[in-house]
Amino acid sequence: MPFQPYADLGQHITRIDTALMRDGLAACYLLQGGDEYVIIETGTHNTVPIILALLEQREIEREQVKFVIPTHLHLDHAGGVGGLMQALPVATLLIHPRGARHMIDPSKLKAGAIAVYGEDAFAKTYGDVIPVQADRVREMNEGDHVLVGDRRLDFYDTPGHARHHFCVFDSLSCGIFTGDTFGLSYPPLTTEKGPFILPTTTPVQFDPDALKLSIRKLLALNPKRMFLTHYGVLETPQEPGERLLAMVDDYVALAKKAAPGDDATLLQRLEAAMRAYMFDKARDHGVSLSDEALQDALGFDINLNSQGLMVWLGQQAD
Repeated sequence: MPFQPYADLGQHITRIDTALMRDGLAACYLLQGGDEYVIIETGTHNTVPIILALLEQREIEREQVKFVIPTHLHLDHAGGVGGLMQALPVATLLIHPRGARHMIDPSKLKAGAIAVYGEDAFAKTYGDVIPVQADRVREMNEGDHVLVGDRRLDFYDTPGHARHHFCVFDSLSCGIFTGDTFGLSYPPLTTEKGPFILPTTTPVQFDPDALKLSIRKLLALNPKRMFLTHYGVLETPQEPGERLLAMVDDYVALAKKAAPGDDATLLQRLEAAMRAYMFDKARDHGVSLSDEALQDALGFDINLNSQGLMVWLGQQAD
């Protein structure tokens, strides 16, 4: 079956592929409550036309979109916020308190991404980052909620991946939109043992203890499913959650073991250790892809996780 950019998940939830780098890497979600809609995650600025095309296809008026909700500031989650808010005249941006000022003035976000990727790669991958009017921004704290028709969305502060991260519990689906807190689980790696899940330790705010507390907080809500940005819906999340917690500890042990030696080659050592670890875990889980295909699926995250662990090691030494 050819890849579908839009997928109906039930409970009036549509998964939208953000077209970031490859099919099936990152998603955002359209939720309906009565005559109102909410968009959770925005992808990049390049994702905005994809979201607007779905609204047009469904004959949804742009004025019906009540809220735009990125789980945190990383540009694969929030890069499209400004462009989307320009196109949605009555929507309010709901954002973590630590993220609001960076949505109003995203110059530091943009400069940081350009410093990492370079101008050309930034433009190709992320497009742009556009500011949002301050009077259209609402900060959401732990315990806050909003109503969207017959849906109630509750907000939970979930640091660990990033300090500016929250997750959103949806009453109608009894599901949580987890951003990056509940890790990554790409559908092609699912086996008869279930989804293959792994933590994400993107630089620069990875905090293993905080992340484990956040994962446990989500599991304690007894959700029936998790909606992952990377990628799609994960049913019966308790057992994958326990595996995720154990893997956070494994990452820490892996990083500490790789730390001794020449600082100039630390990232290389971490990547080698992370690749071996992920490949072993995937094989133990029954993933039968070739090594080349597995590298294609996980190579980006192996590099990103290794960078995050390197930054974390440096913070422990300070």
